[in-house]
Amino acid sequence: MEKNIASIIVSSALLFFLFFSTSDAIWITLPGPSGMKCVSEEIQNNVVVLADYLVIQADQSYHPTISVKVTSPYGNAFHHSENVTVGNFAFTTQESGSYLACFSVLHNPGGGEVQMNLDWKIGVAAKDWDSVARKDKIEGVELELKKLEGSVEAIHENLVYLKGRDEDSE
Repeated sequence: MEKNIASIIVSSALLFFLFFSTSDAIWITLPGPSGMKCVSEEIQNNVVVLADYLVIQADQSYHPTISVKVTSPYGNAFHHSENVTVGNFAFTTQESGSYLACFSVLHNPGGGEVQMNLDWKIGVAAKDWDSVARKDKIEGVELELKKLEGSVEAIHENLVYLKGRDEDSE
């Protein structure tokens, strides 16, 4: 009986972690020939942000390039690249608010739309769990529980932030 309860608790914890810490890449279609699209994320202060982006082109006879600009809620530039097909950015937020990543087509010899992939990770999802496991010499369920603890801390911090923001707006 105790083994079943422990199994249920561990399974529930793992499902909770998977629900709250997954990060999925998104596909973005940039309208051609010189279109722009932006993605924003509400992020609080002192949070790690990692992202990878890649232009996807089915026809390999030409290679469109894009411009990428990432700005903070107050307009500070964290990343800017021109004429790229692949790249990444990483930073720790300095202010709370909506961070904006804008992607625009600079050169598209084929005309038409440009497809790109963006994998944007923040907070716990951006943490390098492999190095944590090596440093703390943990694995398996213990590592998953460590990840779950990080997720719970992130959720708590976010709730405290939202509560403070609500109080400020009243």
